Amino acid sequence: MAYQVLIIGCGAIAGGYDHDRSPEDWPLSHAGAIARDTRFALAACVDPDHAARGAFVDRWTVPNWAGSLDGLDAEPGEYDLIVIASPTECHAEHLEWALGQRPKAILCEKPLAKGYEPAFRLFHEAAQLKIPLAINYTRRWQPDINDLVERARYGEEWGELLSAVGTYSKGIVHNGSHMVDLMMMFAGPLEVHSVGPAVIDQWEDDPTVSAILTAKDRGQPLHLVGSDSRAVTQFELVLNYEFGEIAIRDGGMRIEIRRAAEDPVTAGYRRLGAPISAPGRYPEAMSAAYDNMAGVIARKAHPKWGDYNGISAQAICEQIRLIALETLTKDTPE
Repeated sequence: MAYQVLIIGCGAIAGGYDHDRSPEDWPLSHAGAIARDTRFALAACVDPDHAARGAFVDRWTVPNWAGSLDGLDAEPGEYDLIVIASPTECHAEHLEWALGQRPKAILCEKPLAKGYEPAFRLFHEAAQLKIPLAINYTRRWQPDINDLVERARYGEEWGELLSAVGTYSKGIVHNGSHMVDLMMMFAGPLEVHSVGPAVIDQWEDDPTVSAILTAKDRGQPLHLVGSDSRAVTQFELVLNYEFGEIAIRDGGMRIEIRRAAEDPVTAGYRRLGAPISAPGRYPEAMSAAYDNMAGVIARKAHPKWGDYNGISAQAICEQIRLIALETLTKDTPE
């Protein structure tokens, strides 16, 4: 029997991104991935917005739906996987409810909750209940990025990581946490070294902030560069190694590598060669996430990170956010 899935929230990431796309395309939403994977069945959805819920139910042929969690009248254990795709401010309430339902796994959109303290509490509560809780930092499941991490972090092909520059926009917590989590895949645990300028390009309480992070293991600098989404939306990470450069471009839609070699003109210098570019496998990430979740539910796999790594990115970004907001407040004339 297929794993029964409940989706809380019926917006773009829940299914809207795939509403008009072909079933042959890689899915970009939860419902799209579920429809493509016979191990799962979309059993129910919840959303207070009648129009959004109705469109979702019709598009994905959902047999059971409700405008609220109470209206769903669910029994503990009824759903194998609960997906939280509601607005961020609702995550804590919905996750608390989901834990009470005792599913085999929970998949939650990032950030886990608004504010680090409730996020950490709920993450810890899930661990105590032995309910696997995955946070949808999408690139954690992108196949080619995982391959690069294995080769760069655990092999000898690229040598030592020297530094990195990640450019992002649309909020240090909302989108910056994606970048910090991606950096952690390559560099391991990170610490905040210093916080730079901030711009409010999307949310008043979640500015886009530049900062310098350092790797806990060897102290390499990783520069977080805040762009302005009102001009252009950016998400690119460039990693500098002893033997070359890895660049994750266009949000993961393109991967670019450059190899270091002796400069044929200037003796004693090593230069980066011409870039070799390939399409990124970002479109496969959501399907890969559900493949991982199937293994998690069957108790044959763990979510795509270990220990508290899933919550660590948010912890770093919340620290940067609070420092930036304090600075912005001081700089605002009375």
